[in-house]
Amino acid sequence: MTFPVLPAPADGEVLMVCTRYRDGKAFWGSLLNEIGERRDGDVLVPEGGRIRLRVVENTGWDSLLGGNVPALVPAGGRTPPVVVLADGSSAYGGGGPLLVDMAVLPGRGVRVWRSRLGGVLTALLGGELAFDHLVQDMDVSGVYQGGDGRPAFPAPVGTPQRAFPALPSTSGALLVRTSFDDEEAWQALLTELGAANEADEIDVENPPLNAQVVDDRAFEGMQPGQVPALVPPKKQTTLVALADTRTFTGPELPLTVVDLCDTPGQPAVLPFRLVGSMACNLELANMDFRDFVARAGTRPWWEDLA
Repeated sequence: MTFPVLPAPADGEVLMVCTRYRDGKAFWGSLLNEIGERRDGDVLVPEGGRIRLRVVENTGWDSLLGGNVPALVPAGGRTPPVVVLADGSSAYGGGGPLLVDMAVLPGRGVRVWRSRLGGVLTALLGGELAFDHLVQDMDVSGVYQGGDGRPAFPAPVGTPQRAFPALPSTSGALLVRTSFDDEEAWQALLTELGAANEADEIDVENPPLNAQVVDDRAFEGMQPGQVPALVPPKKQTTLVALADTRTFTGPELPLTVVDLCDTPGQPAVLPFRLVGSMACNLELANMDFRDFVARAGTRPWWEDLA
């Protein structure tokens, strides 16, 4: 899949890109009416801010994900610090628009309530807020200062900028090794992964993780926020699970699974035995990524399955 490049915003403008289309027409839901104080052609001035949103539509951006956006800046053009996506979640009223980081860790995202979009963008572009601040203050649904509870494992911030190669293209799951300190533990994890998939009977209630393994030191130290931009857009990868330092020190071989769709870069830390079930439920759209994000101070539902 190849997406069209983004137009260059004028000074003082932020692009707001529609990523949902019906019968060849952009589907915004009630978003434009709810965030706009006034509109001048394709420029929207959101309430509570001094930022101008340039509304852009192109059916070629249908199903565009946050992690795809950094690659769409025109060659030689100025990279905007942030791009706003009006995706299915915001169009259907399930969440606020998605802000995509373009400057610090390009491709990671955070959602903002519609009523606060103008103020947050003004503070972000004016230097009063950094994207790390937005990420630090996300709830389990990926909303900045949302009311759905704080995550037990917040997304790391202050991650050094570093170039990583693209991840393999797959429509399935990826298991990526990011910690290389314990070879024996890594081999034990691979043995368990293989044994689960080769078992005579598969537990349909708790299926094993069927993933392409990436064992390459080029990905050493990679953090969740760096993952979305590395996933090729040709196939929609179900999930990326990181075998990191926590994996080899935790009692249940916990993997850090990275959200690629709802809030790109948000982590969910799960016992190894549950990640296969997560992949199946995400692929079938039975559950959302946020259903697997543990809340701080709350016993996660999967502990009752042990």
